[in-house]
Amino acid sequence: MGRYINVTADVEVDLSDIDTDDLIDELETRGRDYNTNGVDADEMRNLLETIWLNRRTGKDYQNELDKLIYGVLGKIV
Repeated sequence: MGRYINVTADVEVDLSDIDTDDLIDELETRGRDYNTNGVDADEMRNLLETIWLNRRTGKDYQNELDKLIYGVLGKIV
């Protein structure tokens, strides 16, 4: 049986040289799914702006934050 050694290295990569589909495939193999199909970007931006305004003025923004998390990640807090 062979030995395995973990190695960490910093490598500069220009992501524009890599095909988008290949990047998505790599993220999916790592258990990451950044698919935004079905996510209304305008709605999420409006939620984010509401959170920002409420935070700036000292108002509660937890409800909007929960909606944003669910809208983008699809996970309930």
